[in-house]
Amino acid sequence: MPMYNEEETIGSVVVRALRHVDTVICIDDGSSDASARIAEACGAIVVRHRINRGYGGALKTLFMKALELKVDALVLLDSDGQHETHDIPNMLKPILSGEADFTIGSRFVDGGGGTDMPAYRRLGIKVITAASNLSSDLDIKDTQSGFRAFSRMALERLRFDSEGMELSLEMLEDARDKQLRVLEVPTVIRYDVPKGSNFTAVSHGFTVLTWAMLSLSQKKPLLVLGIPGFGLLATGAAMGMQTAQGFTTQLDSVIGDGISAVWIGVLGLALMATGLVLQSARGFLRHLLVREFGLD
Repeated sequence: MPMYNEEETIGSVVVRALRHVDTVICIDDGSSDASARIAEACGAIVVRHRINRGYGGALKTLFMKALELKVDALVLLDSDGQHETHDIPNMLKPILSGEADFTIGSRFVDGGGGTDMPAYRRLGIKVITAASNLSSDLDIKDTQSGFRAFSRMALERLRFDSEGMELSLEMLEDARDKQLRVLEVPTVIRYDVPKGSNFTAVSHGFTVLTWAMLSLSQKKPLLVLGIPGFGLLATGAAMGMQTAQGFTTQLDSVIGDGISAVWIGVLGLALMATGLVLQSARGFLRHLLVREFGLD
């Protein structure tokens, strides 16, 4: 569990989690309250960060500690009580049976949900998930769930650089690149806890969505640049046709509209051309890596 100033809830979450697992590891990410002392008193192993490193930094430390302890599997859940600890066996079952390497507790598959989930959270998650699936092709319905479980192989293979909440998407893309089997497990996430997670707040949501769009632009530049480019080209063409029709009546106005039509059309062509070049370059480099170095 990543943990940052969660003294109100951490004790009960640790106690309930220990009913289903051998060991609980809490990463105290620079808390200024009694979170670490309470977690230790309740039976958890606590690793302390001297400063707040963010969600991604806490997960890096958590993965390192889990590998150091030579665990068979790791379950990740929030320390604020939003995740139901009695779902831990369901998260672990596909991993321990060899069906999956990486499971996600999902609110949006049959059997899953969120108690009193605010509408803006649901909308934000849906938008981020749609953008992420366009770039990763994983078809995950709940990319923002922090309730996750990993096999030993997944812990050894997964690598991520992000320090913030965008890590949730980076991890999924890396899992796809490493050909890890990802499976969604239905779960219910609570929003009536004393201190609910803020990861879908506007700032975090914007950060994650920005990361998803940047990743999409790298993997599918023709889609990201070509569609807006075609739209601009069509707009410029429409303005040009309208300008031509009114050429004989209002010359001054026509000149201004004509210039606008030209630069909008040129911008659209430039975006389409850039997308095509980047898509071709990406395909060529991928082919070169596979042919020369056997990398995919």
